[in-house]
Amino acid sequence: PPPAAEPSEELRLGLVQLLRLLLRRCGPAAAPYLGDIVRVLQATLLDHYAEVRRESCGCAVACARAVPEHFHMQSESLIKPLMQTISHQHYRVRVDVIQATGAVIQFGNAKSVDDVLSHLAQRLFDEIPKVRHAVTTVIGEWLLHLRDRYSYFHKLIPLLLGSFSDEIPENEKLAWTYWEKIGLQWEKENEEDLKDKMDFSLSPSHYPKGVTRPGLGCRELVSRNLSKILPGLCHDITDWVVSTRVKASQLLYTLLLHAEDHITQHMELLLRTLYQSCLDEESEVVKNSMKAAELIGTFVSPKVSLRLITSALEQTPKPSCVMVLAAVIRGSPKEVLQPHVAQLGNTLSQPGVCQRSEEVFYVEQLLCCVQALIEVCQEDCREISLQLMKVLVTIMAIPSSQDLKEKVEETMSSLAEVQQLDSFHCLYQQHIIQLMEWVSVSCDGWSSYSPEVLQLEVIAAHSGPVIGEALDDFILILKTCLQPNKDPQMRLKLFTVLSQLFQKASETINSQGLFPSYLETVIKDILAPNLQWHAGRTAAAIRATAVLCLWALIHCEMLSPKEILKVKDELMPQIIASMDEDSKITRLMACRIVDAFLKACGSQFDEDKFKNTYTEVLKRLDDASCDVRLAAAHTLANWFKCLKDSDVKSAMEGHIEFLYQELLIHLDDPDENLQNAVLEVLKEGSVLYPDLLVKGIEGVVHKHQTPLYCNQLLHHIQSAKESA
Repeated sequence: PPPAAEPSEELRLGLVQLLRLLLRRCGPAAAPYLGDIVRVLQATLLDHYAEVRRESCGCAVACARAVPEHFHMQSESLIKPLMQTISHQHYRVRVDVIQATGAVIQFGNAKSVDDVLSHLAQRLFDEIPKVRHAVTTVIGEWLLHLRDRYSYFHKLIPLLLGSFSDEIPENEKLAWTYWEKIGLQWEKENEEDLKDKMDFSLSPSHYPKGVTRPGLGCRELVSRNLSKILPGLCHDITDWVVSTRVKASQLLYTLLLHAEDHITQHMELLLRTLYQSCLDEESEVVKNSMKAAELIGTFVSPKVSLRLITSALEQTPKPSCVMVLAAVIRGSPKEVLQPHVAQLGNTLSQPGVCQRSEEVFYVEQLLCCVQALIEVCQEDCREISLQLMKVLVTIMAIPSSQDLKEKVEETMSSLAEVQQLDSFHCLYQQHIIQLMEWVSVSCDGWSSYSPEVLQLEVIAAHSGPVIGEALDDFILILKTCLQPNKDPQMRLKLFTVLSQLFQKASETINSQGLFPSYLETVIKDILAPNLQWHAGRTAAAIRATAVLCLWALIHCEMLSPKEILKVKDELMPQIIASMDEDSKITRLMACRIVDAFLKACGSQFDEDKFKNTYTEVLKRLDDASCDVRLAAAHTLANWFKCLKDSDVKSAMEGHIEFLYQELLIHLDDPDENLQNAVLEVLKEGSVLYPDLLVKGIEGVVHKHQTPLYCNQLLHHIQSAKESA
């Protein structure tokens, strides 16, 4: 039976140290005992004592160097115990194992590279910098000196280039130093093959800023091995482990930087990978993927890259496609991109692309794409200015944060700037007619869900004074879409836009002073049909916004007394009916509109109009809203003023007497403001039939205690008689 293992750790360590000393002293003379030595090391490499393992690693290196011509026959036997120890908890053991692995394969059988690669790759993620340093050194040495290195280039290059992104500058520098040596050595070994390229190759006119171009040998090594490296790398970039994805994305950038225009033949695989990786939840992966996509723009002809990306975008528009397109544009030289500007503008402005989704992330990427085009193409964007405006209007029309809207506005300003225009309002001025034609194509079939409704809202509200230059198209769209048989929710949206424009008419819709010529159309064909009563809350909301629009027209003095005279017969019945709406604001506005109508043409009312007006306004004195009651009182005062000069005054005597009695009752209202308002109304009306009013006051005094306001009123009547 084999003798039992030595129980003392110190003795076991001493024995391995002795073996190492023997190998150094004896050299080739140890060849006959190689089998025994390897069996010893197989055991001691797995010893429980860390120092024994470290010494065993040194011993393995000494053995490889002592008998190199025989060692390759036994080297494979050491790979398994080394790989079992490579993840030891002590980092010094891990460093020694990596160095030992390097020597065992360097002087032994190179076929073992396949068995150790995955373990070495794992150590590149080691948290100890010295461990990563050891891996970089071993891989660098193999690439320089391994006998069969040409067969393993495609497996070893990714490991060395992976160290370019090491967080420790020393490790990064070491990797670059090795890589430059490897490139130069390969150039010398393949000088004949590279002669033409060395003599005639030109540096690219466009290259990433702040990046040093790798040497020819390094570039050729990557280019010739890229087809073998990429499939595995593209798989790793979508791995479930975050650190693997980050490392793979960093390596992808480095490889593309070396491959340059050789990227072209791998475009389909690259784009498929980037579409996935740029949506990664890890920001570092996204950042590296975007940098890689920019290199596609730098090195690949737009004829190829844009054809593939726009084709994917038109088939199934996804945020990832737009992200990659934006990055490719950012990386492209202006002069190379110029012939493709029109195609890009047309693609982005297609409804299937720019209206594909209301998802904020998608439209943000779309905005990035437009920004990239403006940034790279500068004044060349003039030829696609309209298409870009369509995209920007569409983005602004999508319900989103104020922050995104501000970014869109900044982008519009940039687009104006590259065309030497003063502001984005000048852009609207340049394209307002085409934009109106663009949104109005299908306006007869719009619903509340049509994106064109929101686009029209943006154009109307955001273009400021420019909308006043496109009233032909704008009013025609409103006339078409605001008919009572159209979608109620859509009409509500459009009326809201219209009311906002009317509130600042001189700065928007009437900026050119042209709106009055459209007043008749607006009132008769748009407002009047929508003031008619229909059941339902939405219908009530539409009537409310229509009333607001009418009041805004009167308030901003666009609807002059002369214009009111033309439309009073059509609008008056509907406005009076609106005073009975559920909405407080509608009742208030209706009272104010009637008041305005009375001021403008009340003296021309016939008996029926006077009667219908006062009966409805009088009801509003009992309104739940204090504001409405005060507005009603003000309207009745004007009603009395109009009747004073009217031919139907005598015919209205009975109605006036009734109105006196009703108003006197309201002098007892608990609201002091209303009492004062009613007193002013009665003072205004007292000139019509003072005796009837005195009679009414006496009746009130007889029934109640003498109110203070009745005495004031009697005094007013007496004073009026005396002065008359």
